[in-house]
Amino acid sequence: MWGRTEDIMRDLKIPASRHPEKAHRPDNAQPKKPDWIRVKAPGGQGYADTHRIMREHKLSTVCEEAGCPNVGECWSQGHATMMIMGEICTRGCTFCNVATGRPDALDVFEPGRVADAVKKLGLNHVVITSVDRDDVDDGGAEHFAMTIRAVRKQAPGTTIEILTPDFLKSSPGALETVVEAKPDVFNHNLETVPGLYPSVRPGARYFHSLRLLQRVKELDPSMFTKSGIMVGLGEDRQGVMQVMDDMRAADIDFLTIGQYLQPTPKHHAVDRFVTPDEFKSYEKAAYGKGFLMVSATPLTRSSYHAGDDFARLRDARNAKLGLA
Repeated sequence: MWGRTEDIMRDLKIPASRHPEKAHRPDNAQPKKPDWIRVKAPGGQGYADTHRIMREHKLSTVCEEAGCPNVGECWSQGHATMMIMGEICTRGCTFCNVATGRPDALDVFEPGRVADAVKKLGLNHVVITSVDRDDVDDGGAEHFAMTIRAVRKQAPGTTIEILTPDFLKSSPGALETVVEAKPDVFNHNLETVPGLYPSVRPGARYFHSLRLLQRVKELDPSMFTKSGIMVGLGEDRQGVMQVMDDMRAADIDFLTIGQYLQPTPKHHAVDRFVTPDEFKSYEKAAYGKGFLMVSATPLTRSSYHAGDDFARLRDARNAKLGLA
């Protein structure tokens, strides 16, 4: 990895420093985005207030680190997806804009700062995600649990959605630690079809991720599970349909599908821009396969409109159980 001197000199604003594992990859052309991908530039008082609270609490957000196109809309409404356990990931997925390298030690005071920020933002629903922490024995499971408990204490009326790593290299019991903390939604993204894992998500294993989500339901059948994929990476429709079937076999409740957008020329190439009509077709097919909730649009991301979607998800289950 890097020596201490190099760590000090590292500037995460510079792509070669942010993604050293991609520095020697050939450049991939970045095609012009179609009209349906365009978003407004961030701004406004709500955006400024959210930005201030995040900085005052020394918190990272996946909105910024992953370069989410919806940051302007979400932050203007006071919605930010907290990214715990630092801003440096131990994995190097080819689609992801989060920095790769050797993370700092876990900050034991971070859960409290996250909870305080949630309270100050007045969130009805919060999404908490993280980098991969393969350097930590439990993959950060206890840190997730501490954060969930801290938010419950500070903001008892807030529903909690977590978007976790795969805990592939973690010690036994890591998943159980997180589930026992009782988040309202357990999300872990499959990201793409299994055939593209070697080139898109080389540090992960498709069936391990699928089994992780299935295991959540076995541990707590009442917990909502959620997963998402990107399209435009080189998959075909048949592959997407197979992922839907695999997810339903694992009893996943909520599916998200969004367009892959290439962060830099060093990242995985965009194979194509999927049209809005194709997304509508995926949504219809997914509901037909039994998902309680589906979000499939070009700008869909895991936490986009997560609060509203959670309310719809809960209503859908109540209706299915005859409790509506």
